[in-house]
Parts: sequence; C-alpha cells; structure tokens
Amino acid sequence: MNQELVTNFPVTDRVREALAVSLRGCEELIPQDEWVKKLARSEATGVPLRIKLGLDPTAPDIHIGHTVVLNKMRQLQDLGHTVIFLIGDFTTLIGDPSGRNTTRPALSPAQIEANAQTYYQQASMVLDPEKTEIRYNSEWCDPLGTRGLIQLAARYNVARMMERNDFHDRFKAGTPISVHEFLYPLLQGYDSVALKSDLELGGTDQKFNLLMGRHLQAEYGQEPQCILTMPLLEGLDGIEKMSKSKNNYIGISEDANSMFAKVLSISDVLMWKWFTLLSFRSEADIAALRADVAAGLNPKDAKVALAKEITERFHSAAAADAAEQDFINRSKGGVPDEIADVAVSGAPMGLGALLKAAGLAPSGSEASRLIDGGGVRIDSCVVSDKALKLGAGTYVLQVGKRKFARVTLR
Repeated sequence: MNQELVTNFPVTDRVREALAVSLRGCEELIPQDEWVKKLARSEATGVPLRIKLGLDPTAPDIHIGHTVVLNKMRQLQDLGHTVIFLIGDFTTLIGDPSGRNTTRPALSPAQIEANAQTYYQQASMVLDPEKTEIRYNSEWCDPLGTRGLIQLAARYNVARMMERNDFHDRFKAGTPISVHEFLYPLLQGYDSVALKSDLELGGTDQKFNLLMGRHLQAEYGQEPQCILTMPLLEGLDGIEKMSKSKNNYIGISEDANSMFAKVLSISDVLMWKWFTLLSFRSEADIAALRADVAAGLNPKDAKVALAKEITERFHSAAAADAAEQDFINRSKGGVPDEIADVAVSGAPMGLGALLKAAGLAPSGSEASRLIDGGGVRIDSCVVSDKALKLGAGTYVLQVGKRKFARVTLR
C-alpha cells in the first residue's frame, strides 16, 4: 500500500515562495500539486525534504551546462532542504541510453573512478558542501545481486519500456538495442527508492528515467517523488546542447579570462536564456535589465554583467574584475564607428566559412591561417578554435588591425 501524502497543512507565504523558486526556469514540475503539499508539510513539521540529483561520471569535468540543475539544487538547499548529490558509479557501467541512437560504449571501472574523483569537488563550487549529502549508487546496486535485479525487473513491463522515444525509434529503425540498456532506467529509478527522495531533478532528456523513480517508489510502498526537469542549455554556438564533444562548452574549471571571454561571445538572444538559467539575480532584476536594453542600453553591458557573475562564482570577485580588465586591454584597438554590415545565411556556420562569406578572408585555408595566427576576433575576443561554429546572431568580426564587419548570421 502506498503511503498517503498528508494534505492538511496550510499553504503559507513561505510555501508559495518555495514554489516560485522551484518553478523559476524549469521545464516541468510533475505533479505540481503534490510538490506544494510536500512543501507545506515540510514547513509545518520542520522536516526538510530530500532532493536528489544524479550524475554519471562519463567525463572528467563538469561544464556550466551541468550547473543549470546544480543551481536549482542550491536554490532549494538555501531554503533549508537536504540535497543529495548522487554519483552514478554503478549505472555508468551500463551507460545512459537517453537521447542515444546507438548503444553507448561502456567505460572501464578505472575510468569511472578517475572521473568520479573530480565530480563532487567541482559540484561544490555551486552547492554548499557542508549541507550536501554525497552518495554513490554502487552502495545499493552492488548488494542487489542477481536475485534482487530480477525482482526489480519484474516491476516494469517491456511494452512500457518500449514507449521510451529512443528505444522506440531504434527498434523501428532496426538499430540494435542491448538488453542491458533496459536496466539503466530501472536502476536509476531504484536510486530514488534507496534514497527515499521527495524530488528528483534532471534535464528534459531525463524525464523517462525520473518518472521511473516515481513508479518504482510506488511499487515499493513509498510516497512517490515529484520530478523537476530543467531545459538543456545551448552552448556557445547557440544551436546545439552544450557538450564537450561539440566543443561549444565552458568548463567550470577553466581559467577566469577564458571563462569571461567565452560568455561574452554568446549571442544577444541566447544571453537572456543564460541569465534565467545561470544567474542568481532575481527575475525582477533580469526583467529590469532586459527593459534597459530595450530602452537603449548596449546589450554588451548586460552580457558583461553576466560574464562577471559567472566568472566570480567559479573564481572570485577579484578574478572577475581582472578578467574584465584583460578583455579591455586586449581590445584597446577598438571598433571603428562605421563598419560594413553584412548579412549571411546558413547558420550554424563554421568560423572559417563565415570569414570567407563576409569578405574578410579570400579562402577557407587563409581563414584557417589567420585564426591560427591569433588575428581573428569575435566581439573583441581573440578566437583560436578553427572548429568553432556560430549560431544565428549578430557579431563584430575583426581580422588583423583594420578589417571589420558587423555580420548578421541567419
């Protein structure tokens, strides 16, 4: 019998405030009415809620795209709730099939251990380490054993598993699906049972896995968790999800100068989504800043404020100030008051192709040579990555000391 969610607690102003914090920037909160009841119970009894985020250590570093959910965890942590940072050292052995059109290559235990060592240290740049519970899902998955795994698998049917989009699409296309991939959502869901979580966070691509946790908790007689999904953050190109494999990311362990300059390189349009998902400013402050830009404030000034906030968070206020000054020093040559305006179609477009299309380089090979030589700037930032792709937006491109163009890429 499932535990009943007690509903006779008052919804106070503090509960409404906590709900507003939960909803900021989120994609879905499922089911919202149950989350309100949980918040009300916690407020009335003084018992903090258990809020879980799981990350598989598939790479050694965390980028700021990961911090979208970490920021939400910190906001809920600041409200007094218990946050659990779960490192999926066991589930990484399987590989998350979410969003995959092929079986994910498995990592070795040594690779997983090496990656896991850095995860919590980097996550602590966002979370309060003194108020964070760190767990590894090998704690309960290893002891589960073959018998326990069979009993767990009996609590979900194949038809429902095949409703998952990536499995359905792969099966329809005749693309192989390994049986062990079915175990991944089951084990991630079992994490919620082991931790007795009240809320689990994840990206929109994790919705199936998060709902699995809710289903399994009910199967095991627990009060089901609520789930909160956050949007996936577009990377520097403004098109693709931020990813190290796509080289459109900002690592949270990058040096301050690089971090500051990379934030300044994003488009004016993308900047506002980054403000919502990455900034700790209030929504009222962001709305006021957006109104100032609409009234004539240079968007670059708003972007500098965002770059300083993000750089300060992962370094220090002094480092953020120094990074801003470094940016100013590197761009002292200035941009002429009158430069050519060029419109180019074909976003996203590689930097070399864009330089050629804008008339700033006679050929792709010459554009590559200029980039290698440090002679290319975007919005006053030197760019050295020949593989960089730019999304739709307006950019000031500079080649050498005298060639400029304001390029609108569509």
